[in-house]
Amino acid sequence: MKRNKNSLPDWVFEVSWEVCNKVGGIYTVLSSHARVLQDALDSRLVFIGPDLGENISNRDFREDRNAVDVKWIKAADTAGLKVRFGRWLVPGEPPCMLIDFKPFMAGKDDIYARAWELFGVDSLHAYGDYDEASMFSYAAGRLVEVVCRETMDADSRIVYQAHEWMSGLGMLFLKKAVPSVSTVFTTHATSMGRSITGNGKELYKYFTGYDGDQMASELNMEAKHSVEKRAAQGADCLTTVSKLTDRECEQLLGRKADVILPNGFDLSIVPAPRKFAAIRRAARKKLLKVCSALIGMQLEDDTLIVSTSGRNDFRCKGFDVYMQSLSLLNDYLRRTGRSAGRKVLALIEVPCWTKQPRQDLKERMVSGEEYSLPLDMPMMTHELYNTNEDRIVQTIQHMGLWNTTADAVKVVLIPCYLDGDDGIFDMKYYDLLTANDLCVYPSYYEPWGYTPLEACAFRTPCITTDLSGFGRWVCETLGHVGRLEDGVEVIHRDDDNYFGVAGNIAQTIDTMLTARATEVRKYRAQAGKIAENAQWENFCSCYLEAYKVAMDKATKLIS
Repeated sequence: MKRNKNSLPDWVFEVSWEVCNKVGGIYTVLSSHARVLQDALDSRLVFIGPDLGENISNRDFREDRNAVDVKWIKAADTAGLKVRFGRWLVPGEPPCMLIDFKPFMAGKDDIYARAWELFGVDSLHAYGDYDEASMFSYAAGRLVEVVCRETMDADSRIVYQAHEWMSGLGMLFLKKAVPSVSTVFTTHATSMGRSITGNGKELYKYFTGYDGDQMASELNMEAKHSVEKRAAQGADCLTTVSKLTDRECEQLLGRKADVILPNGFDLSIVPAPRKFAAIRRAARKKLLKVCSALIGMQLEDDTLIVSTSGRNDFRCKGFDVYMQSLSLLNDYLRRTGRSAGRKVLALIEVPCWTKQPRQDLKERMVSGEEYSLPLDMPMMTHELYNTNEDRIVQTIQHMGLWNTTADAVKVVLIPCYLDGDDGIFDMKYYDLLTANDLCVYPSYYEPWGYTPLEACAFRTPCITTDLSGFGRWVCETLGHVGRLEDGVEVIHRDDDNYFGVAGNIAQTIDTMLTARATEVRKYRAQAGKIAENAQWENFCSCYLEAYKVAMDKATKLIS
């Protein structure tokens, strides 16, 4: 996998709002490739993330000023930059620098004015998280600028990789200040592609008719789109995570990607078989105990546990079609007289506006009794601030999925981050993932799709769609459309087949309900094989290629 050392960068600075800040899938991308990429780069990889304040709980960062060159610390201090130096406590424990961006907020208008004059970045209509992200981005670029100028040789090969629009502004300023720095801009999902989808528009049917600038104006996305487009066009190397998003880059950002960077997984975090089996038993026991107490009915050990998870992006992630499929399956099992048989526990593990763990549920769990009556709202494990407005809760109720004794399909929303300290399960997401018999991710918009890859890594068969980068990759790898017996079923999805997708999912869950143990073992083994093909060791060469493309272009520009 390694290139000749002479072609490797001397340093790579990887910049993201999600370094030591778990808010989405990019955190998983960066944290899982850190160890492998460090090895490929001879430990010349440093991450830069936002310093959100020492009073913010940050369990995966440890301060350690010995993690970086003392000259870098001195250069930052001399420039008046407030930086916490240390290590990111993920596999490989890479060095990282968390920069305080708040001091730049006072001068943001001047920075935006210069960004317009120098790069044409329009920040006039900025709102929401734009200011914080942009000032972090600017501060990160400024940090690397002073490190390069004060501590690096003139011929040092420096790569600055900026992830998403939140890191683009600083990359542009850095390139202007230090042209010799090789810049890589990575979009994991274009802001306009996600916005078009999130606003209920049909992305695929009219794809070639969409103009990024026009849609940005229509959907009030001018600022984010502007900085993303300028960063994409101004980077020495533009990268994205799949062929799906490459189409978006060309159509909406005006530039085709130079390199595709598929997302891999670090299998070293998956427990060995014996330990895995013990974790799976404990996770199933906990899930069945909690959900039995919630619905007032004892769920047996043979209950088929199915789940979906991800960021609370209702349409993009396909939560709507998932719940539709559960309703179809529940009705089918009733009509065929099978509702008294083996039960399905369908979980929705999606962070919502969570208030606190349900005290009535905690009391039942502590008592250890078996209850024959459900709790009020027997489809959610935690209280929400906005129960009457939450789309997932409202859809569960609209579909008639009330977890009655007549329902073979029991649906439970777990509306919190499973970080091991949620007050009900107190188990981490990956541990609870082992409990599943099948995972369902019927995405409508999914540039890559980490959740199905994670399921495969933990040897759980799953369903995804061909509108996900991972689903497309599975089909390309297999040489045919993924099926359940391959470990990943890839369902065709478009703008017009919502109910067809729901029906396919319901049918596959029913197949799992009646599958023999030997068949289930095969499905699980095949899922694991898919994950083996998607290890970071197989994808890191793409990153090295992107660095080379960026360095070659930067060299030509300054020569």
